[in-house]
Amino acid sequence: MSYTNAKQILPDEIIELIQNYVEGEYLYIPKKADNRKAWGENTKTRNELHTRNSSIYKDYIEGLSTAELADKYYLSIKSIQRIVLNLKKSS
Repeated sequence: MSYTNAKQILPDEIIELIQNYVEGEYLYIPKKADNRKAWGENTKTRNELHTRNSSIYKDYIEGLSTAELADKYYLSIKSIQRIVLNLKKSS
């Protein structure tokens, strides 16, 4: 995140109004709710996790134990159980 001097982008009236609440500190102004992106929207992470979880579930259906899956995918047994349970519910 980069910082911009308010004097470069805001009119003096707005700066004076803000100074009534805070002076000489960094101020974060969040994006509007309709401008926010969902988690993983900018990267391929969401799709990669979906693909990985589908593979885990497929291996589970084919008979691998949760301990074997945990070793294979470098996850905890609890994480494997959660993934399998979520995919069972959605099937």
